[in-house]
Amino acid sequence: MKFNPLRYTGMQYRRCGASGLKLPAISLGLWHNFGDVDDEKVYRKTLHSAFDAGITHFDLANNYGPPPGTAETNFGRILHADFKQRRDELIISTKAGYTMWDGPYGDWGSKKYLVSSLDQSLKRMKLEYVDIFYHHRPDPETPLEETMTALDLIVRQGKALYVGISNYRREEAAKAFKILKKLGTPCLIHQPKYSMFERWVEDGLLDLLEKDGVGCIPFSPLAQGLLTSKYLKGIPKNSRAAKKHGFLKKEQITEHRLRQVQQLHTLAVERGQSLAQMALAWILKDARITSVLVGASSSAQLLDSVGCLENSTFSTDELTQIAHILKER
Repeated sequence: MKFNPLRYTGMQYRRCGASGLKLPAISLGLWHNFGDVDDEKVYRKTLHSAFDAGITHFDLANNYGPPPGTAETNFGRILHADFKQRRDELIISTKAGYTMWDGPYGDWGSKKYLVSSLDQSLKRMKLEYVDIFYHHRPDPETPLEETMTALDLIVRQGKALYVGISNYRREEAAKAFKILKKLGTPCLIHQPKYSMFERWVEDGLLDLLEKDGVGCIPFSPLAQGLLTSKYLKGIPKNSRAAKKHGFLKKEQITEHRLRQVQQLHTLAVERGQSLAQMALAWILKDARITSVLVGASSSAQLLDSVGCLENSTFSTDELTQIAHILKER
């Protein structure tokens, strides 16, 4: 399989926290569009386009699909067919923490669940190890020490090179970092939900990550597609809001939200960008952000996202306008 020989010249690579690892500014998430309900020709082309654009990081989880597990299976099949000689050029991550199988051992954060889940993920992808393994969400019942000890164990077993956490609030994250550091397996990265429309990470979490030398890779930076031109004229038939298995619900697309989207779109056009590109650039302007995790239903959509790197700076006036739009009630 031939890939673009200049793929590494057009992508920006950022150091992940205080580690030695660099990630591309744009990473590809396989939360949607890579399950058995999706078109293999389309998502195979998306993976090829991503790598040709210098995207070396592919992010999965045990329950991605649908059905759960099929994104890993499909990715693994394409990985071995098309990227057979490229494994050492890739960062592959997966997670466990949400419901994956029936019974008391198929959810949350016990050592039993995390170790078993990663074993299953490795089998689905036909890999000996992943580069990053995350605990996907905090467990209110399992002791945090048990969950973090499981992550440490997984690294010592050689099943993951690094570990991370996702969806942890500042207080929970601080405790997790302390435990992992004491165990000798420092947390590499945190994956929170962050976009122009969801900014809770600015209330202390980003400062904590900087202090503790932990990278940050926001997911849903386009608010499940709301921060694109897709919904400017209603809800398209093939959009996430129109799908029964989608996480963006029609009731979330309010008149107020659409008014904000339209105003942001106007500003993006003035900057010579698509709305999606501006929304991604707005997150990447913060040096504490290692990478943004984008989903893509096509190669064209993915490459539009990568185009954000062509104009990633903002004037004071532009930032003021954006702040005013986002504060509007």
